[in-house]
Amino acid sequence: MQTTDSCLRSGLCIRRGGGKILHIVQILQMGQGLWRVARNQQLQQEYGEQWDAGPGLDGDPQDLGMEMGANPGQAPPSPSPGMGDLGGGPLPPHPHPRRHPQHCQGADIYQLLRARRGKAQQGFIDLEMLPPELSITILSYLNATDLCLASCVWQDLGHDEYLWQGLCKSTWGHCSIYNRRLPYGFSYRSLYMMLDEGSLTFNANHQEGISYFMSKGILVDHPKELAKFIFCTRTLNWKMLRVYLDERRDVLDELVTLHNFSNQFLPNALRDFFRHIHAPEERGEYLETLITKFSHRFCACNPVLVREVCLSPDAVYVLCYSLILLSIDLTSPHVKNKMSKREFIRNTRRAAQNISEDFVGHLYDNIYLIGHVAA
Repeated sequence: MQTTDSCLRSGLCIRRGGGKILHIVQILQMGQGLWRVARNQQLQQEYGEQWDAGPGLDGDPQDLGMEMGANPGQAPPSPSPGMGDLGGGPLPPHPHPRRHPQHCQGADIYQLLRARRGKAQQGFIDLEMLPPELSITILSYLNATDLCLASCVWQDLGHDEYLWQGLCKSTWGHCSIYNRRLPYGFSYRSLYMMLDEGSLTFNANHQEGISYFMSKGILVDHPKELAKFIFCTRTLNWKMLRVYLDERRDVLDELVTLHNFSNQFLPNALRDFFRHIHAPEERGEYLETLITKFSHRFCACNPVLVREVCLSPDAVYVLCYSLILLSIDLTSPHVKNKMSKREFIRNTRRAAQNISEDFVGHLYDNIYLIGHVAA
């Protein structure tokens, strides 16, 4: 059985960057809700058995006195004189003590808690007592670090392959190893550790990182497979990724074709493009290459827009540069005199005369309201 210290060490080796505070709030809320449902059902059953067993909450006559308002250790109050039968004497003791009325929907929660107060068992409900589907759903909100810590308490659930497979595919959406027949004894938990180690290595040195993935059989050296891996992964450092794509233009070509810009407005499509392929910090040959590839891909995805607005790859190329310059002008605190909408329309139509004023005006409105296209 894995000890707590070893689980802590293995758990802390995983970066917490992917863990969101929302996951912790959701797991607490779900766990508390399930705990209340299960405990209320258990308390109702225990409370019903206690009332059927005899007087008092736990079968103790002193509890009856406490129910009637007497102090602990004090006898229950005697009946008042003059309230007996025709003779006016005290009432004889009733053969069966008076019970509190029970509601149709079960005992009141206050009574259940009082009945539960004397019990020795305390604490949170065990996930192993729940149906497996509920337990797996609760643990699926945890990140890898917290799941390692949870395996110290629920070892079988914490090592469930379904949970670790979900963590792998939610962080690294595509790997070549997913499409191969997995060998006997394969563990998604071990695969997660290797993927995390490879990502950290890539963020330090992109060549060593890719070599690590290939040496472990996670990726194959094919431009399409590498492009899918980059497109579906969010843990890679964008600076290292930019250097790698600048060196591997074949991977960059495949990465561009993975984007679908159908029915997207030009500034929004450019934002989506730069979200996956970060723009360089300075203007140069690499930026021109990115915008050229984007222009051709945008026109290929929007043939109807190309016919209606008279767009062409060259016109989209000019508009992209105009949008980048406008984004810098409107968002930079160093630019005091901001470009007006009329000035932007005039300057843009000088370079792209076939584009209508209305279309260029909508481009300006989008940047003014939403912000930088390469932020």
